[in-house]
Amino acid sequence: MNTSTLIFVIAFLALFSYWFAIQRTIKLAGGLAKVKRLTSLPRQFGTLTAFWCGLPALIVLLIWSIFETSVVHSILLSSLTQEVNQLPLDQLSLYLNDIHVIAAQITDGELIRFDEENLKHRAARYLVETQVSADWMKSGLVLLVCVCSVLFIVSRFTADFQARVKMEKIIGGILWASSGVALLTTVGIILSVLFESIQFFSAVPPLEFLFGTEWSPQIAMRSDQVGGSGAFGAIPLFAGTLLITAIAMLLSIPTGLMIAIYLSQYASERLRSIAKPMLEILAGVPTVVYGFFAALTVAPLIRDFGGWLGLSVASESALAAGLVMGIMIIPFISSLSDDAISAVPKSLKEGSLGLGATPSETIKKVLLPAAVPGIVGAILLALSRAIGETMIVVMAAGMAANLTANPLESVTTVTVQIVTLLTGDQEFDSPKTLAAFALGLMLFVTTLALNIIALKVVRKYREQYD
Repeated sequence: MNTSTLIFVIAFLALFSYWFAIQRTIKLAGGLAKVKRLTSLPRQFGTLTAFWCGLPALIVLLIWSIFETSVVHSILLSSLTQEVNQLPLDQLSLYLNDIHVIAAQITDGELIRFDEENLKHRAARYLVETQVSADWMKSGLVLLVCVCSVLFIVSRFTADFQARVKMEKIIGGILWASSGVALLTTVGIILSVLFESIQFFSAVPPLEFLFGTEWSPQIAMRSDQVGGSGAFGAIPLFAGTLLITAIAMLLSIPTGLMIAIYLSQYASERLRSIAKPMLEILAGVPTVVYGFFAALTVAPLIRDFGGWLGLSVASESALAAGLVMGIMIIPFISSLSDDAISAVPKSLKEGSLGLGATPSETIKKVLLPAAVPGIVGAILLALSRAIGETMIVVMAAGMAANLTANPLESVTTVTVQIVTLLTGDQEFDSPKTLAAFALGLMLFVTTLALNIIALKVVRKYREQYD
């Protein structure tokens, strides 16, 4: 059986063991009417048994899947002749690849004629036989683990057995493992980006990268080429990112907050039930659609309007990208801010109104300060989304690394350059490619700083109003 089929079988056995444990527990109690004498409920016994059936089997299946390929590869190498094993690494890799291709044809029944004298054909057949044997061994081992685990835990059932406590410990262990996976993933991302960034900074001075004003990451392939010396000053990228993000936040923050205040305090229930879902649809629109809207509608309008005023507006401008990006992140601020304002206890609002404050004064002096933690979280989420946006900038603002504060000119952002540097066939020992990891590290540091600031603000106001 393949892995997907085994997972389905494990799930079925876990459900069966749930039912089996309940029946066994009822029998242990002396009937359905006497289950109250048990320390735990029958369904808690069943849930514990289902966990004991499924989790060990899944762990065994995971460990087997990790090591199966390398073990089969070693067995295949041991079956080949000494001359083949002594081939150079690249030739041996091609030889093994041919064997795997022939094995796939044998498995799918697409091999026209099997040649017994051909060493590759014989090795491919041996590989197929080994994989079939490994699948049977895997299936047998997983099923054996399921059965043995169920029999072990069921044999320990007594009237005083603490099934609920043990089940909660297992669930706690699963939650702890999930948290550990998230933590390890974060550490892995940091280390991978940091390692490649260190390689980049060994070739390019950090001061040149952080404070240089020219970005042209083209490296000459030959010493006689010109125009490819490479310049890695990231200031134009940081400036472009901040400019577009600032335009987007200037539009989205006040608009989103006003929408949230209206929907939570002034709109009727009927209007709220219609307007809020329609507004949240904007959050599900693909960013490439916003890019088309920016490139085909907003950018030409800004260019024509600027020409009418006598201004020189680039066909791809930071203003067009920032405005459309602001429209895109309005639902994030409005929806989360609406939830934060609505979560403020009604007693605060009613007390303010009872003391003679007007509705607008109540909103400004009571509701908004009390909802600051949620509003700050909404703004932080929107800010992170704006900093990490790529498609809108590519289609509306261009890819030119210009150091300017003029929103009518074309600029680019850090994320756009990361995509550009890693597109196509690249050499990962070149400063041009490694620059993408250095830019990613700067984004990570920036986002971390924003998170720290937001947490301090949230903690300050949460202590005041909780």
